[in-house]
Amino acid sequence: MVFRIPVTIHSVPEKFLIVCETGRETIQWLCETAYKRYTEKCKDKTIPYYFVARRADDRCLLSLNDRVEHVLKDNESIKIDIAKQFDDDDSFSTATDEERHIVVLDGYHLKCSDLVRLGTGDYQIELPDETWNLIHKARKVINDIVDNKKVVYGVNTGFGSFASTIISNEKLADLQTRLIVSHCAGVGEPLTIERARMMFALRINILAKGYSGISEDTLRKIIAAFNKSCIPEIPSQGTVGASGDLAPLAHLAAGLMGTGRMWSPKTGWGNAQDVLEQNGLGLIEYKPKEGLTMINGTQFITALGAEAVERAILIARQADVVAALSTDALRGTVRHLHPDLHSSRPHVGQNLVAERLRALLSSPLHPSAISDSHANCGRVQDAYSIRCIPQIHGISWDTIRFVKKIIITEMNSATDNPLVFPETGDVVSGGNFHGEYPAKALDYLAIGVHEIGSLSACRMERLVNHGMSGLPAFLTLEGGLNSGFMIAHCTAAALVSENKVLCHPSSVDSISTSAGQEDHVSMGGWSARKALKVMDNVEILIAIELLMACQAIDLLHPLTSTPPLEAIHNLVRQSIATWDKDRFMSHDIEEATHIIKSGIIWKTAEPYIQNYHNYYYVKHHGEPLPKDD
Repeated sequence: MVFRIPVTIHSVPEKFLIVCETGRETIQWLCETAYKRYTEKCKDKTIPYYFVARRADDRCLLSLNDRVEHVLKDNESIKIDIAKQFDDDDSFSTATDEERHIVVLDGYHLKCSDLVRLGTGDYQIELPDETWNLIHKARKVINDIVDNKKVVYGVNTGFGSFASTIISNEKLADLQTRLIVSHCAGVGEPLTIERARMMFALRINILAKGYSGISEDTLRKIIAAFNKSCIPEIPSQGTVGASGDLAPLAHLAAGLMGTGRMWSPKTGWGNAQDVLEQNGLGLIEYKPKEGLTMINGTQFITALGAEAVERAILIARQADVVAALSTDALRGTVRHLHPDLHSSRPHVGQNLVAERLRALLSSPLHPSAISDSHANCGRVQDAYSIRCIPQIHGISWDTIRFVKKIIITEMNSATDNPLVFPETGDVVSGGNFHGEYPAKALDYLAIGVHEIGSLSACRMERLVNHGMSGLPAFLTLEGGLNSGFMIAHCTAAALVSENKVLCHPSSVDSISTSAGQEDHVSMGGWSARKALKVMDNVEILIAIELLMACQAIDLLHPLTSTPPLEAIHNLVRQSIATWDKDRFMSHDIEEATHIIKSGIIWKTAEPYIQNYHNYYYVKHHGEPLPKDD
């Protein structure tokens, strides 16, 4: 069957009609064909990294591997956009109005970086007019059900295994209150204000999609509380990620009713009712279905997951830079970075890392006196922790890209239950609240980022081992009197071992709950919390390697490294002195970890990498690299 698919690209008004002769063509092929037409027409030289394709009518995300005949009808429009780099998530999205410090939420365009910004308390939320229209239509469906006394799950029934119990109209308001407070069963340390604020913002983004049936009045009060930074206390333990994150979301919803503890900049911690009143806000009284609307969803898992993704990107970027510093300090060869070798195995992450290492290590543009000093040493190849950095860091980068895509999709998905479809008047009960997607992805993310830390510890072993490095043992002069980096390496080993346990996937576990109604659960809350702990540990591991590599560069003086790596070394030495004799080590590790978390290592290295790319582009093409690339 022939399929004629109108394609819109970058919201350009003109549609590109693509003819699929068999229907067995993939969405990837469809995107590539349309994009080729677009570039010819618009003379846009932007090189796509990957495509994002959605059906135009319902904005459903399409897998690039799907066949056209399986997911589209003849003459059904789709919209596509592109991403140029998967690790470019520090830019402002179309949702962010930076001048007003506003993030506009419509349920479809929120990025991980937007959500992290919302967690800082420096940004407020607005919803566009068309979103309010969708919310109004969905609420009308719920009001009609209540007025006509139709029996619909989640509106006028009990919940879970009580789904068959009918609740009379006069008790529906009481039902919402009882549902929320009974689900406030979380335990453990509360989320930080930043993480609770992210979860709060993400809940609003899901409600903005217009499938939840929440009333405009209630949602405006919820947004007002967020914009005043009135943040309920949310315990970190208690979710199994089945009907979503029931307990954490119930604590969020209860706080807005005035129940439990709450924080605001104006009041600090206090009783939720008092905090709301002192910020000029009234208590929310949830209407029929709104209680269930507030507590179904994966926003605990996904909010923490968005933070983990953002931190993973920063870790992976800077781990590439620090690994290059260690490579030169260990007098490693650059032969293994030959472009032809890596293009013969065209994994995106591997080639990305290899390109970065080529830009940072010895080259005609960036010479290294350290590298020149062993040019004829006869070494053919290095140990895997140096030679295989592109292959090992590369799969970590590809893992981050994979997880980021899932988390962003989850952030912009309707995950409560039941869902309201105003076009048909249907209220459909299903399982979009199940946390398996983010749970599995975050288990995978922890494994991928752990491997960066594990490889870092291998290079540390080479740096402190005189027999492997040729440097003074434990990177200290007067060894014996000084212990140098001996125990810093033990700390690294302890963190790598801890990560090995944390990387056991929690999403392979399931315990039946709710009297067998929820007989498979995702355990995604623990997946998210573990992923963040792995990020904590790997940030410290990269920090310790950074200290060791800088110390090794000092010990090789007067030989110098490449200009970009010398810039990194000088940056560290501005706040952390050379280790000339033993001193309190923890302070240095803490300061180096702060440097890693700040992202300044990447910011310092990035211009050199860009200059390298431009240098070789001019060399091969005779003109500068296009700015966007």
